[in-house]
Amino acid sequence: MNALVEARPEQARPGQARSGQARSGQARPAPARPGQAPGRLAPTALALLESARQGLANAEGETSPGGRYVAAHLAALGAAAAIVAARPAAGTGRRRGPRSVWELLPKVEPALAEWAAFFAAGAGKRAAAEAGLPRAVSSREADDLLRDAETFLSLAEEALGMPAQPALPLRSVG
Repeated sequence: MNALVEARPEQARPGQARSGQARSGQARPAPARPGQAPGRLAPTALALLESARQGLANAEGETSPGGRYVAAHLAALGAAAAIVAARPAAGTGRRRGPRSVWELLPKVEPALAEWAAFFAAGAGKRAAAEAGLPRAVSSREADDLLRDAETFLSLAEEALGMPAQPALPLRSVG
């Protein structure tokens, strides 16, 4: 079994415990965190979540495993960026150069640290697929990542106080 698959955090699949609701582009109340008053979700964070959801839909339509893997990974990246945009890390007054969203995510949402490590570990594989390497990812790996990205997006939406979205219909692995 692939080490990346073994490292995948075990979470309920989206749609198992929550009902789907439609949402509009309006700002949503963000959940209160300890020491914070409830607020509104920034339009940038909303746009990133919408882009991630669209990226997952595009991934589902991809016919090549590499294209599916890349689109799913980028959708997860967008979901993580939405959380980082909504919750800037405290004490980042002095800039030390560019940092990966996967490095920043555990600082602003520690509950998603394992997911950040999981997706960060897949960045090299995504780069290989983007470069067009024919055997960069298998169909199963692409389908697994698509399901993982859907789970992660649902967790990101939940962390930001967004209503649950229905799971995408995924083709069976075979």
